[in-house]
Amino acid sequence: MPEINYDAYEIVVGLEVHAQLLTSTKLFCGDSAAFGDPPNTQVSPVTLGYPGALPRLNKKAVEYAIRMGLACKCEIERNNYFARKNYFYPDLPKGYQISQHTTPICKGGRVTIRTTEGQRDVQLNRIHLEEDAGKSLHDVDPLFTAIDLNRAGVPLIEIVTEPDIRSSEEAFAYLTELRKMLRYLEVCDGNMEEGSMRCDANVSVRLKGETRLGTKVEVKNLNSIRNVRRAIDFEAKRLIGLVAEGLPVQQETRSFDANNGTTFSLRTKEEANDYRYFADPDLPPFEVSDAFLASIQASIPPMPEELVGRYTTELRLSEYDARVICDDKETVRYFESLITHMPNYKAAANWLLGPVKSSLNEQGLDWKNFPVPPEALARLIQLVEEGRVSFSIAAERIFPELVREPSRQPLDIAVALNLIQSSDTAEISAWIEQALAGMPDKVTEYRKGKKGLIGLFVGEVKKLSRGKADPKLTNQLLLEKLENQA
Repeated sequence: MPEINYDAYEIVVGLEVHAQLLTSTKLFCGDSAAFGDPPNTQVSPVTLGYPGALPRLNKKAVEYAIRMGLACKCEIERNNYFARKNYFYPDLPKGYQISQHTTPICKGGRVTIRTTEGQRDVQLNRIHLEEDAGKSLHDVDPLFTAIDLNRAGVPLIEIVTEPDIRSSEEAFAYLTELRKMLRYLEVCDGNMEEGSMRCDANVSVRLKGETRLGTKVEVKNLNSIRNVRRAIDFEAKRLIGLVAEGLPVQQETRSFDANNGTTFSLRTKEEANDYRYFADPDLPPFEVSDAFLASIQASIPPMPEELVGRYTTELRLSEYDARVICDDKETVRYFESLITHMPNYKAAANWLLGPVKSSLNEQGLDWKNFPVPPEALARLIQLVEEGRVSFSIAAERIFPELVREPSRQPLDIAVALNLIQSSDTAEISAWIEQALAGMPDKVTEYRKGKKGLIGLFVGEVKKLSRGKADPKLTNQLLLEKLENQA
């Protein structure tokens, strides 16, 4: 068989992301939408689709959908209605799903991504509201599939791109940015492990230069951003192999096996007319008013790109520091609070991205559980700024104590541990004498021109003083001692 030239082909990907909205109740009834309760305890006649049980729309879910749409620069549909999407799943109690079909609440839009190829916009087709199905559990009983309907009726938005993604790297960047946006807007927690954000990938291939789309396959229910990338890479290679050999590509739905990195067929893909959409007769159309839209627009917080721009221009942070801080909204919140207590923005960023981030990682904490108040951390940084303790002493000795006892004052910790930096000339000169006396051969080498040894001497003084010697004064006195007695 001739070798396949994979570089001759182009990958075309469209992504469909289901994001569970952070409402307290379901989309069409008052049942709890919380995660983790015992199976089938968050159900009612509406969730179960009993005869005569009428749905009622959750206004907060509409608000969240519009928030995401506005952040993605979508056109907001003012006149909306819901349709019934008819299909059978064991965990779909009504035998249909209530969704939006011809009137998605958000149309068009874009999400800006960055890859090694640079920055560009991924174009969206739509964002629409729908309810979730329940969950089938295949590992509870060896003979039967178990059904948990707690999730049935939970509000989702489905975010659908155009076939506008050209690599698994772009898909990875898109999903990372999308999850960040969802979390910034506080409309979804983006937790793929719990299923509150799920992704389906539509993948096709074509020869470079072709304009017509190839036959697509859909890879369903990918549960991590990394697995989306792996699934796209595998599926693209499989499809290129079929096309290169002149074999037909069947439009189908496939699943991804994360253990071996392969996809496998589930069923041939349904077409829209297989779902027999029609307007839900139990739900009246709803209109998005000017006042409602304006109130949502006013509630949208600064988004990552806006914050990066402010941090690099107004606060003079590097773009790298600004982007790392803005990767997470909780980091931004802490940073914003921290800089209200201190004027040195660069020092604040260095501490957050250095000692604080290391501490969080070591203890497995997130920002919500970080015990040190911003004002206490600011006082610790101020001790360094004033020259009363060195950065290393502050980071390695005082900061861990502050994490353990966040109610204590950093200065009190420094005094109790005898860590206040000495600026006493006589005391530092004594440490210098002791350091140089222990390394007479190095002193001789220095005086013969090996000036790089100054760092060795400074380190020895630091060790003898247990970090208490003022570094600037130490350098000054060392140079005087070494040069004047040459």
